[in-house]
Amino acid sequence: MMDEQTTQALIDRVRETLNERQEMNDEELQTYIETLVFDYASQYQLTANKMKTLVERVYNSFRGLDVLQPLIDDKTVTEIMINSHEEIFVERNGAIVQSDVHFENSDRLEDIIQMIVGRVNRTVNASSPIVDARLQDGSRVNIVLPPIALKGPTMTIRKFPEKALTIEDLINKGSISKEVSEFIYKLILAKYNIFISGGTGSGKTTFLNVLSNFIPEEERIITIEDSAELQISKIPNLVSLETRNANTEGKGEITIRDLIKSSLRMRPDRVVVGEVRGVEALDMLQAMNTGHDGSLSTGHSNSTIDMISRLETMVLSGADFPIPVIRKQISSALDIMIHLSRLRDHSRKVVTISEMIGVVDGDIQLNPIYEFVEDSEDENGKIVGALKPTGNALQNTLKLELAGLA
Repeated sequence: MMDEQTTQALIDRVRETLNERQEMNDEELQTYIETLVFDYASQYQLTANKMKTLVERVYNSFRGLDVLQPLIDDKTVTEIMINSHEEIFVERNGAIVQSDVHFENSDRLEDIIQMIVGRVNRTVNASSPIVDARLQDGSRVNIVLPPIALKGPTMTIRKFPEKALTIEDLINKGSISKEVSEFIYKLILAKYNIFISGGTGSGKTTFLNVLSNFIPEEERIITIEDSAELQISKIPNLVSLETRNANTEGKGEITIRDLIKSSLRMRPDRVVVGEVRGVEALDMLQAMNTGHDGSLSTGHSNSTIDMISRLETMVLSGADFPIPVIRKQISSALDIMIHLSRLRDHSRKVVTISEMIGVVDGDIQLNPIYEFVEDSEDENGKIVGALKPTGNALQNTLKLELAGLA
């Protein structure tokens, strides 16, 4: 059987040929590799399946993502975590396991990293060792290089389904109920400003994408993201904006804050901000307060209360406002807070929907409308429960009334 060392020798042979014939296109390279593998087949008694696997392995070393390509193509893999060139973990069905694949060396992993960031006009190097990027299929990529990453080049790839999930998919998965989805649909149509919070991997971006597709087709939407991930298909009048890192001279950076400010001059009906992490929170809140009702955004937190505190901190980092003023700004800008969580059985669910009802005695008041109630745990460890009404009615119904949906 052909071992890894011999496979590497085959890859080196193809590399030498490519150095001599750099004009070789994808089809020519594929044919050339198939010819080489056929020559090796009789010597190493390779079956047809092994020959096919070997051709793909060698081809992906040059025109794909090397050893990562099969993991990218594997639809059961939802996340790929490369801790170093020798240590790769994958997530399947919520469980993380170590993969048996690895890169030949650290330099090869760096080559793949540079290929990925180059395709989206990003830069990552020793002087700027952290970058967010994306693959051609929209998968999110985070990269950290040495000396920040002590083990070597580190990369995390969050994969997205080829077909964007719909609200029906989330209902079938048990992430939300039909009743609640219809309630949120009305809120979107009536242009309530909605903020989605949740921890890492809770499904915020997926949920934001689902809600964005509730927006009426005749509206003009501006989306703003660090790395473009949203898949809004039904809005023809759509402008997608993406941030840009500074160049090697430290110039040319375009931040989310810059994009939010620019978007307000583009005559949007709504602004959709992928995620707020810092001073841009103030600009997002001001956009919501200045005639751009129905805007959507997300942020990291452990609960809706924590998210409000984080928003206060974000605004403070960019403006020296008194806390009461900041809280008034938040409560007047946001109408609805939706919190998502990844439960211990690895399922992702909407766990809280609350209404922002103003500031009382200096504190922002929330009106919980739906909360997730856990009933039990089945024999497979799956949590049994539902997002249930709290009994509290929506207090601010003006927008529903104006939209004829009350």
